[in-house]
Amino acid sequence: MKRILQLTLLIVLFITGCKPKQAVVENPNKEDGIITLKLIQLNDVYEIAPLSGGKYGGMARVAHVRDSIAKENPNTLLFMAGDFLNPSLLGTIKYQGERIAGRQMIEVMNAMNFDLVTFGNHEFDIGEEALQKRLDESKFPWTSANVRRVVEEDIVPFTIQNNKGHIYIPDTYTISLEDADGTQINLGFFSVTLPSNPQDFVHYGDIYIEATRAYNLLELNTDVVIGLTHIKVSEDKELAKRLPGLQLIMGGHEHNSMLIPTEQGVIAKADANAKTIYIHTLTYNTLTKELAIDSHLMPIDERIASQPEIDAIVKRWNSILASKIEEVISDPNEVIYYADPPLDGTDSANRGIQTNLGDIITHAMALSFDKNVVAAVVNGGSIRLDDMLEGEVTSLDIFRVLPFGGTVVHADITGDLLIRVLDFGKASSGTGAYLQRFNIREGSRGRWLIDGIPIDASQTYTVAFSDFLLKGYDIPFLTQENEGILKVYEPTKEEAAYDIRKAVILYLKSLKK
Repeated sequence: MKRILQLTLLIVLFITGCKPKQAVVENPNKEDGIITLKLIQLNDVYEIAPLSGGKYGGMARVAHVRDSIAKENPNTLLFMAGDFLNPSLLGTIKYQGERIAGRQMIEVMNAMNFDLVTFGNHEFDIGEEALQKRLDESKFPWTSANVRRVVEEDIVPFTIQNNKGHIYIPDTYTISLEDADGTQINLGFFSVTLPSNPQDFVHYGDIYIEATRAYNLLELNTDVVIGLTHIKVSEDKELAKRLPGLQLIMGGHEHNSMLIPTEQGVIAKADANAKTIYIHTLTYNTLTKELAIDSHLMPIDERIASQPEIDAIVKRWNSILASKIEEVISDPNEVIYYADPPLDGTDSANRGIQTNLGDIITHAMALSFDKNVVAAVVNGGSIRLDDMLEGEVTSLDIFRVLPFGGTVVHADITGDLLIRVLDFGKASSGTGAYLQRFNIREGSRGRWLIDGIPIDASQTYTVAFSDFLLKGYDIPFLTQENEGILKVYEPTKEEAAYDIRKAVILYLKSLKK
């Protein structure tokens, strides 16, 4: 009977084409045609250290997250979608004879082994010479399809100069990966940057034309094409429409996180200053050519450990920063204000409209003198945060807002000249010369008002200015030599007005009481 059952089983297996289970030997290294990748995205990161007293952000924490993910999946890549060399408080400090100008960020990113970065509009703030130094210091690759360097009458790619020679920053970049079972994938990346920061040494190609050109080149030679962009979200959406095969755009420029579905994929942007990062899990089937994307927004906060090597670099740079700040204020991490609603420190706002942060700065300027100052103005370009201040605000945050410092002066100015200054500021909307104001507003008929009363051209007014403005840098005719400036008072070191940041800090502390 036993032999009959064994024979019956063998017949069934033969007919069905099956083999006994115990006869199957799986090859763990056999290629299955499916590969899974992890892409970690940052954008618009200006500070290497955690912010708000350590509550959020911090590149050492990001490094810990990346290392943890890479232990589980070696095919883990790290990207920066522009804006990281400027603006930063640390970057404005002079060290070893020159401004740091993003040097601290390059050192940290080198140690973190970034896989690819692109230009943001703020990379060009630091000037041609400093930018070239940062490029030369980079041990990670850059790419851009539309940003070029202007050299005399020629337009050429930017280069990285190192011991290997002059390496041109390429229009596109390819990364080839393989998993444990031998499945391979070629990822193609392209980048474009919005032309919002015109500089004599920078040429911007059309973002749509150059992106399309780069995409078409990559599509021929790679399995998946990914955008690493630094443009407005409306432009990212348009790009996704024009390139329907583009399934993932890792973008920058906006400072708030977003994940926007497109016809074929998603546009992702993380929060600025590494408050969050995006972790994109890509699963690609090499047989069907299908790509699945799962994007997860991860907060970077005090619950996350710091990677020791990166943390040591950050602490060294922070000690340099602290020594400079303590020359002005004793406790940089003291919470001095609670911002609810958030204070708007973005460039676009402070260079175009009156903001609540501009209100605070100029009010503080006016109150920093015992003398009755009737109004105050500061150029919007002095506000370098390009971010929102939300929740607890520390003294350090005010240094981030006004990294260049400077004194507050008050001047007796004729009404006629004051009107000219205000008109110039209004006409300069969209630039750093736009003026943030205290106790000055525009009336219904276009007349400027102080205390609700039209400015009288024949009268004299005592107005607080940043010393930068009275040097004629943003408003060429506004100098102490102008006959409309009757008298200028410059503060002593003992007065709050000696440093505009101290004046703002003391004012905010008075509001907290």
